[in-house]
Amino acid sequence: MAELSKSRVARRSTLTAIVASHPTAASPAPAGPRLRASTILAAAIWLALVGSAMVLLATYSNTPGSTTVAPAQWPAESRIAKDPDRPTLVLLAHPHCPCTRSTLGELEILMAKNQGRLSAHVVFIRPPEFGEDWARTDLWHTASAIPGVTVSVDEGGLEARGFHAETSGQTLLYDRDGRLLFEGGITASRGHSGDNAGRSAVTAMLHHEAPAGGKTPVFGCGLFAPDCLAGEMKCTK
Repeated sequence: MAELSKSRVARRSTLTAIVASHPTAASPAPAGPRLRASTILAAAIWLALVGSAMVLLATYSNTPGSTTVAPAQWPAESRIAKDPDRPTLVLLAHPHCPCTRSTLGELEILMAKNQGRLSAHVVFIRPPEFGEDWARTDLWHTASAIPGVTVSVDEGGLEARGFHAETSGQTLLYDRDGRLLFEGGITASRGHSGDNAGRSAVTAMLHHEAPAGGKTPVFGCGLFAPDCLAGEMKCTK
């Protein structure tokens, strides 16, 4: 019995020595610090990606579309009826541009605040390869519902070219004699609704509180860009 006890003690001592010589096998190092470091790194990367995306979106939203100088006199070849008694506003638009939704909202406010002071036309571009229904989108119906606004189709972009418009939302105001008073956009950025320099400038001119010659950036889709002509808009809403 004494020898058996000594044998058991010896085996236990040997096992203890083996465990002591391999601490990682029996007692792995705590994973807490490594896990926390990985979590912090992942969170930092996620925040950096989100921040970069927000910066890109803000940059895009505040980047105006392409514009040129509008005709100083009402284009003689235009088929739009110019009002002989009061200023005429012309808004050139793409029927599939989501940015233009905000522009039409601003136009509705402008018309409500200036009833009887102007005539207004919203002209939707339609390439010759598309049928009539292509232009009659929800934007068409929105524009048609604004009191005092006449809506029409610009077949082949002739009116847009005649008024030198390149971006959806381009707004032009001419006096009753056909002289240019204002050119530009009536939103503060792409898809943005609210007070803006364009709407304020037009209102001030209609109330004879500002001189002619106002100009603001236009935020919208390109009227003649290939993706715009196909109705594949990329503006933010």
